[in-house]
Amino acid sequence: MKRKQKRVLVRIIISAVLLLGLGLFAPEEGWLAAVLYAVPYAVIGYDVVFKAGRNIANGQVFDENFLMMIATVGAFATGEYIEAAAVMLFYQVGELFQSVAVGKSRKSISSLMDIRPDHANIESDGELVEADPEDIAVGDEIIVKPGERIPLDGIVLEGEGSVDTSALTGESLPKTVRSGDDVISGCINQTGMLRVRVTKPYGESTVARILDLVENSASKKAKAENFITRFARVYTPAVCIAAAALAVIPPIFAGGWLGWLHRALIFLVISCPCALVISVPLSFFGGIGGASRDGILVKGGSYLEVLSRSGTVVFDKTGTLTKGVFNVTAVHPDNISEARLIELAAYAESYSTHPIARSITDALNTEADRSRISGYEELSGRGVQAVIDGQTVCVGNDKLMNSIGVKWHPCHHVGTTVHVAVNGEYAGHIVISDELKDTSRQAIEQLRAEGISSTVMLTGDSKAVGEDTAKQLGLDEVYTELLPADKVEKVEQLLARKPERSALVFVGDGINDAPVLSRADIGIAMGAMGSDAAIEAADIVLMDDDPAKIARAIRISRRTVRIVYENIVFALGVKGLVLLLGALGLASMWAAVFADVGVSVIAILNAMRCLRVR
Repeated sequence: MKRKQKRVLVRIIISAVLLLGLGLFAPEEGWLAAVLYAVPYAVIGYDVVFKAGRNIANGQVFDENFLMMIATVGAFATGEYIEAAAVMLFYQVGELFQSVAVGKSRKSISSLMDIRPDHANIESDGELVEADPEDIAVGDEIIVKPGERIPLDGIVLEGEGSVDTSALTGESLPKTVRSGDDVISGCINQTGMLRVRVTKPYGESTVARILDLVENSASKKAKAENFITRFARVYTPAVCIAAAALAVIPPIFAGGWLGWLHRALIFLVISCPCALVISVPLSFFGGIGGASRDGILVKGGSYLEVLSRSGTVVFDKTGTLTKGVFNVTAVHPDNISEARLIELAAYAESYSTHPIARSITDALNTEADRSRISGYEELSGRGVQAVIDGQTVCVGNDKLMNSIGVKWHPCHHVGTTVHVAVNGEYAGHIVISDELKDTSRQAIEQLRAEGISSTVMLTGDSKAVGEDTAKQLGLDEVYTELLPADKVEKVEQLLARKPERSALVFVGDGINDAPVLSRADIGIAMGAMGSDAAIEAADIVLMDDDPAKIARAIRISRRTVRIVYENIVFALGVKGLVLLLGALGLASMWAAVFADVGVSVIAILNAMRCLRVR
């Protein structure tokens, strides 16, 4: 509990003790009672009266402070001293409870800020010197000691250690890294000294992207949150006008000014919109916080709301449903060796960051000498063309071979076929087979359990590879041999045929997925190995690239939205009923307290369930 909250708690205790003592020993009527009960009222309510006065001076009249001030001061004026002090006391209890609840919810998200690295260790004259991570350049080497947080994304050059990734991925099992492995910023090196070569500047690092997503998530309001904001602007002045009418119009015809004024004051207390104004954003904030603890980063409440309506989930294949770690097999004619075929393909692909290209370059087992490459051109959706040792080498799919007029040999192995042509002559092909992620089948099963009606895969791979993958996973549909533009067109078709209230989710990880991630109702990117473009375009990021987290994200979103609407229906229902009873003179000031403070506390308690979604 913060210092300010502790001060409010002390005031609540003092006011409650004074009120209890006065209730036992002080008179209930007369000027002495007014003076005595003004003391606990002043102790507990001076800040509310001050805020109301300040807001009125600034032209912001209609808010909960104004309602509470008018209602309680009016109660004092009509001789309801105990009720006036008690209403203010219970209002402050509710406000304190709300403040603690919001703080707890915020803490679940702000705990992510602990992943921000304090410094990076660099070697200078044989000694380790602490430097600002923002001053470290790509290619620099840093030292990560045991117990330190990895400050920047990079590749391990020396050492072996156990890395705790739980702050980013929600995965409690440490990961062992050694020379050649990628490491991401924000994780803790538990054992062993690591020498790491930096691959991304701090501004583009994993930790910087996460912090940016979290800090800006509140800017994306859900429709329910926008509705409550608009509702409060109209609702508060409307109930003030209604209360004024209740105090003035009936007495003109029926008399009894004090009785009708008392009803109007009760009406004002009942009408405070605190339960809605606080519990709805708190619910979405709690849902975002609960998801973040599992390594699911949601960029705003609006995306949780849309995700809750998911009906179709569309997947990219490589790096999303598969590991993106490939087995490379050379299939070649008699006039070229297997080693030469792989060498030419690796040199041609050495500038590409595509997982298939990386697998070919890794198969070379040595660093490519790029001085031997005098020309390079990437041909979108077909492959690459490069000049290597003066020879024009084309590496790509069937479409590339057809476009350059080379007769290629069909492959009978299941996998992605990469053809190689040298100086316009066919040299052979390489078969690359990918492996499914361990949780991909489980992800599809869980999505069906969540009521997802259609699962679809879009891939640039061949028909044989795509259909084989879809069959293993039990997907409903698969579309193969697609260029990036074809994927967008296919998603447009899927969007056109989905039910009106249903949402289409696309899950991908590559640069070529960015347009589709933006076009889908909800885009989900793989955050560990996904491209920066994909993460930027996505609405939700899975920090451990686990497709099984998709069903969990949907489950969190649906429960969060259900809790939001439970609070809206409950708060409006109770307030509507008690407002009617208050107008008819059948509700006391104590009923008004329950309709305001009681409903707020219940709604906030319900909203906090979003933090514990499982």
